[in-house]
Amino acid sequence: MCIIFVAVEQHKDYPLIIAANRDEFYQRPTQPSDWWDESPGLLAGKDLKAGGTWMGMSRAGKIAALTNIRNPAREQAEARSRGELVVNYLSCSTNEALFEQQLSDSCEAYNGYNLLYGNVTRLQVYNNHTNRFTPLAAGFHGLSNSALNTPWPKVRRGVTRLQEYISTATSLDYDALFNLLQDNTPAAQHELPDTGVPLEWEQRLSSIFIASPDYGTRSSTLLLVNHRGEVTWIEQEYEHGKKVSPPREFQWKIVQE
Repeated sequence: MCIIFVAVEQHKDYPLIIAANRDEFYQRPTQPSDWWDESPGLLAGKDLKAGGTWMGMSRAGKIAALTNIRNPAREQAEARSRGELVVNYLSCSTNEALFEQQLSDSCEAYNGYNLLYGNVTRLQVYNNHTNRFTPLAAGFHGLSNSALNTPWPKVRRGVTRLQEYISTATSLDYDALFNLLQDNTPAAQHELPDTGVPLEWEQRLSSIFIASPDYGTRSSTLLLVNHRGEVTWIEQEYEHGKKVSPPREFQWKIVQE
């Protein structure tokens, strides 16, 4: 998952709105979102290479999503798969304090990541490079391949568009939210961050929606939870920048464990 936009307590009907894109190499095998047989009550896509996922939610209302931190100088060839962190959080019954201690203790075992996790009323982000936990206050947030709310052009653009839309929409149009996630506007060269990759890649990765010959946005996901605890999860898949099938939609009501 490469970019996540979150609105916390910003819409009269939906206390939580998440709009996210997963970017990955096209050749990496993937299954779309569905309920997992091996982890009952877990809805997520699946990375068939390593067995984890980039974003998921449980029937009981636990939420987790992952973005990588782009820093080639700190990459480890033998690092553990970051996708297991999302599965671990959603499928285990470990209390929050113990889970957070485990994240902190294992921070060097993984390449750079941000883990967004929690539930509708309490979300936070853990950054393993800083070993820091940051709660999400009411408002709009953007998370890409650096720290939470780092003002990269695509983060600013997405947060601004989400804020403008939600502030004027009485009822939410899913197509409008997907349109935000399909924004392929690149950043101006002078605005590009310097993350240690070649300038050509910085430019290629600077839009919310990415389409290149070998790498790009593989799926967009909308997650909305209303005041009654009713969840709507919609996923749109892509290949080489084109939609490959109708969106997959799941709805349920959160049932506390």
